[in-house]
Amino acid sequence: MHEVTVMTREGCHACADAISDVRRICAELGVSWSEQDVDADPELRAEYGDRIPVFLIDGVEHGYWKIEEDRFRRALAR
Repeated sequence: MHEVTVMTREGCHACADAISDVRRICAELGVSWSEQDVDADPELRAEYGDRIPVFLIDGVEHGYWKIEEDRFRRALAR
């Protein structure tokens, strides 16, 4: 089973949109997901900077800014 993590930041409207998509898709597929604020950790803030939201599947970066739904679903179906 896969684990999705959405790297976010408070006040990010793109993050809110992405979380809505991730929540919907993961619920449909029965995949667990979590959200992590990059500003809570200096290393994460340095790594991701302004390139958020970032989507990780099983700890590996899958994409950023906007969910590519078909590609995201295919990755979770593997």
